Amino acid sequence: MWRWSEILTLCSPTTHTLPFHCPSTLQPSCAGTAAASSYRQLLGVEGVLVLGSGGLTIGQAGEFDYSGSQAIKALKEAGIMSILINPNIATVQTSAGMADRTYFLPVTPEFVVKVIEREKPDGIFAAFGGQTALNCAVKLYQAGVFEKYNVKVLGTQIDAIMKTEDRELFSQVVDACGEKIAESSCCDSVAEAAAAAAEIGYPVLVRAAYALGGLGSGFANDEEELRKLVTVALVNSPQVIVDKSLKGWKELEYEVVRDKNDNCITVCNMENFDPMGVHTGESIVIAPSQTLNNEEYYRLRQCALKIIRHLGVVGECNIQYAVDPKSSEFRIIEVNARLSRSSALASKATGYPLAYVAAKLALGHDLVQLRNSVTRCTTACFEPSLDYVVAKVPRWDLQKFSTVDARIGSAMQSVGEVMAIGRTFEETIQKALRMVDETSLGFDPIRFDLELNRRNAHNCSGTNLDAELKKELSNPTPVRMWAIAKAFEQGMGVEEVHALTNIDRWFLSKLHGLHEIKGTMRTMDIYELRSNPLLLKEAKIRGFSDRQIASLISVPDRILDCAPSPALLPIDHGSQRYTGGPVTEAHIRFLRKKLGIVPMVKQIDTLAAEYPAETNYLYLTYSGQEHDVALVGSDKQCSDVQITDLTPAIPEPLTLKPEGEGRERLGREGEESESRIIVLGCGPYRIGSSVEFDWCSVSCVRTLRSLGHKAIVINCNPETVSTDFDESDRLYFEELSHEKVMDIAELETPRGVVVSVGGQTPNNLALGLHRCGVRILGTSVEAIDACEDRNKFSQLCDQLRIDQPEWSEFATLEEARRFCTTAGFPVLVRPSYVLSGAAMRVVTNDDDLDVFLKTAAVVSRDHPVVISKYIAGAKEVEMDAIGNNGDLVNYAIAEHIENAGVHSGDATLLLPAQRLFVETHRRVKSISQKLCKALKISGPFNIQFICKDNEVKVIECNLRASRSMPFISKTYNVSLGTT
Repeated sequence: MWRWSEILTLCSPTTHTLPFHCPSTLQPSCAGTAAASSYRQLLGVEGVLVLGSGGLTIGQAGEFDYSGSQAIKALKEAGIMSILINPNIATVQTSAGMADRTYFLPVTPEFVVKVIEREKPDGIFAAFGGQTALNCAVKLYQAGVFEKYNVKVLGTQIDAIMKTEDRELFSQVVDACGEKIAESSCCDSVAEAAAAAAEIGYPVLVRAAYALGGLGSGFANDEEELRKLVTVALVNSPQVIVDKSLKGWKELEYEVVRDKNDNCITVCNMENFDPMGVHTGESIVIAPSQTLNNEEYYRLRQCALKIIRHLGVVGECNIQYAVDPKSSEFRIIEVNARLSRSSALASKATGYPLAYVAAKLALGHDLVQLRNSVTRCTTACFEPSLDYVVAKVPRWDLQKFSTVDARIGSAMQSVGEVMAIGRTFEETIQKALRMVDETSLGFDPIRFDLELNRRNAHNCSGTNLDAELKKELSNPTPVRMWAIAKAFEQGMGVEEVHALTNIDRWFLSKLHGLHEIKGTMRTMDIYELRSNPLLLKEAKIRGFSDRQIASLISVPDRILDCAPSPALLPIDHGSQRYTGGPVTEAHIRFLRKKLGIVPMVKQIDTLAAEYPAETNYLYLTYSGQEHDVALVGSDKQCSDVQITDLTPAIPEPLTLKPEGEGRERLGREGEESESRIIVLGCGPYRIGSSVEFDWCSVSCVRTLRSLGHKAIVINCNPETVSTDFDESDRLYFEELSHEKVMDIAELETPRGVVVSVGGQTPNNLALGLHRCGVRILGTSVEAIDACEDRNKFSQLCDQLRIDQPEWSEFATLEEARRFCTTAGFPVLVRPSYVLSGAAMRVVTNDDDLDVFLKTAAVVSRDHPVVISKYIAGAKEVEMDAIGNNGDLVNYAIAEHIENAGVHSGDATLLLPAQRLFVETHRRVKSISQKLCKALKISGPFNIQFICKDNEVKVIECNLRASRSMPFISKTYNVSLGTT
């Protein structure tokens, strides 16, 4: 049995006053300054306990890493010691240099009490760790722990939080304010819920109290459905809430801030694209609201201020409304008296650092005292004014789970989200649709056609297609937006789509306008488009990408311009003059640049240019006449980009060497005295790519800045710390696409681009950027290509005499069967183009092979599938390492507890490895050194091995940061992300 003292020692807190060092005495961040000392005396707080959110779950993701990180920064500025409890090792807030003490312990009352006993904090932040932290704080409060240990709850008090969480207490608060909530009843049993539903009248919404992301909720049309829902909900919560259904009403949110002096402001109001019935975390969200009139807007605003004052909230608060589109009557749905998912979105959408301000208010500041961190000349007591439109679109990965119900509703299922910014709704929504799904061109039916293929309904036509569309529109799934595009293409009008979806006609009419522009462009070839620059300009203003336009434009009957492009290569990258063949993205890029149709860089300045802004939040738009910031490359003239093809051999890695070394690339011209580096972020969180890549990005950015470089981040994920207002020198909230990265590279002329810290998405862009002359820093693109291409990697392993499992690439079922007959079952099948999202499958017989390939993957000459011999009973081992021009600088070997066949992202890792033979360990390291040297790796890489009886075989090599890098860095207290 372990004693508590031993557990706390094993999970020992670290003092992060200096990076990677643990001094014996604890020193607050700003200790020694008179200002910090007087501030602590005034507040009466020396140390504050910050409750984190724990592991990422649906409904509680990276946004609480952002909010907790901002809270810790506020404590540092105040000279107050920060004590963090969070077991999530992949987060930025648990990194060296953040909290003064970090406990990797569960956020539960049992563990929190032990930390309080040991650290004796004066105060606690409970509002920055989501529902997990809130529920824990409520239990501690009810148990009298805060009173016993004299710990102050900073910010909104627990009794106010309980009033928002308990439906009966909340109803009393709303009644006292003279407002209304949906008719509802709190129930503790199935029988009680059935009686309440009978009194309220069906249909009803069943919700579990104190639950994340609508867990256990759903709509019931009769008692049978209700009993099923309540039974499930009571498993997750001691209480259920039965609400009158408001399906079809508009859903809106207001983010409100209040200080101790009763100063109140509304920071942002947001409108759900989807009507009530779809969880706000599942819905597309638009900010600011687009369909409210002025009277409605101010009525909801006044209600929000009234509620927050009555509750006595100090800090940030989120209020959700349901508004009847027919009568403008409204109901309050719920109030979150803490930082929420919507808070992160509102903060990034407006540029107003909500979490940072909420922490400052909790420490005793007021809104008048605090400076606006954007203008730096006005106070924080202002309401942002937006001259742009923001859209949030959720990301789902439901196709990875064959038995899950794909319909979206009152229970949250999305795993990530993106945020897009533009000057028109159409521009913004098209950007967002491309951000969230790389296969999407924008508001286009092609993505829905791909979904029909996945459902084996690709032959639908006529009546069957209409029925499929109406089913999709009435019962939404993650592809509803593209289904609307398909509906318009099939001849449905705005009214018919509105009747099926209850989506506001304003949104649908704007989307229908995009459909009409597409129809016009489909009638043109590239020469007709060239003679109609106004249409091309309008298309770009409405958010059409170059690739999207190229897919609409037809090939001309004859070629008018015979002069070839100087590049002389038919490659779809860069900008190229059209000389025949299919119209490509490169041709559209060349055409629009020749016509002077180029994007402008605009700031998120929060005050719509009323005051000068110094914000580094930027976005690209075609609705502008000039840039808001000075740009080195803004006057660059249009020309064909010289294509740089891959070299036959692996070249030296590109580094930030003195001028004159290495080939000239885009970004070396006009460099002036600043050294600007672009870092590509991770994009939306998804299964397989989550907060760990944000940690890698932040580590890279902080290191670049510490070395004197200007770090420029491109990302579209509002949940991340890398998109915080103070993390980088410039932040572009933009698509991680070839077109947008090229636009920014031409404007910023960086010395190079880092693609190795954001996961697979930036890695996929490396080849195209390289061919257009962009300097890819670190490991060469040729090396990346050698590892991504299975045939090239296999040849490299053969040359180096590195063993690998027997494998083959096939394009027909017969070829697959022949390999299985020769190699024998079981085999591991990895499709290169996956429909169901199943990354790989262990197959044990011919029947399983047929079923898997027919239902999960496209098998064709264009999309060959890799099949390899599966070694039963073998162990999987991972090597995470850093290379420097082919030399292995640092490494860690991790062991999977599960046998090979379990995906590394689903496996349990042990570090250091516990059950490996010494010879196995030696061979893993030796193979890694060989590959590092052959590929001339400079930067992070990950190699996966399969081991059995001292036989070590390589499965794959990824020349980028991996999911396990934060885990290794914090286990060994050596940050691989900064190496």
